[in-house]
Amino acid sequence: MLDSDLAKIYGVPTFRFNEAIKRNRHRFPADFMFQLTREEFDALRSQIAMSKPQNSSQIAMSSGKHRGATYRPYAFTEHGALQAANVLRSTRAVQMSVFVIRAFVKMRETLLGTRELAKKLEALEKQLTGRLDSHEAAIVHVLQDLMQILNPPPLPPDPPRRRIGFQPPA
Repeated sequence: MLDSDLAKIYGVPTFRFNEAIKRNRHRFPADFMFQLTREEFDALRSQIAMSKPQNSSQIAMSSGKHRGATYRPYAFTEHGALQAANVLRSTRAVQMSVFVIRAFVKMRETLLGTRELAKKLEALEKQLTGRLDSHEAAIVHVLQDLMQILNPPPLPPDPPRRRIGFQPPA
């Protein structure tokens, strides 16, 4: 979940939410929270049609306290979302942390159901592969396509992240 989404759920402005996170950065290891890369942010911005600054005054305004559309958001995992509720400590944050946890549990259950469906389809495919005539061959082909959709090949690992700060010439 993005920082703006969590801030909305917890009932605080995004910049206040991020202030609390930055004050407690030690509570958010890399597997709890990360900042989107420029490429990820640009892809996200193009998908949800965020506006880009058009002139220097808009750029100056967006670099201030609220940072506008040029600010790269933070993304939180399930554990990071819960930890954010612990950092905020408001009544609303505690109530919403239960909601967020239930949402993640429901999402996990849905994904597990998809795996079980994929296993059943695989068993059916093996059964049909034994007897191949023209109709059954078409059914097997459809099942194979469905299996590709349900179990896509794993994504390649992310490239190493560029270190922040001054880098001496190599």
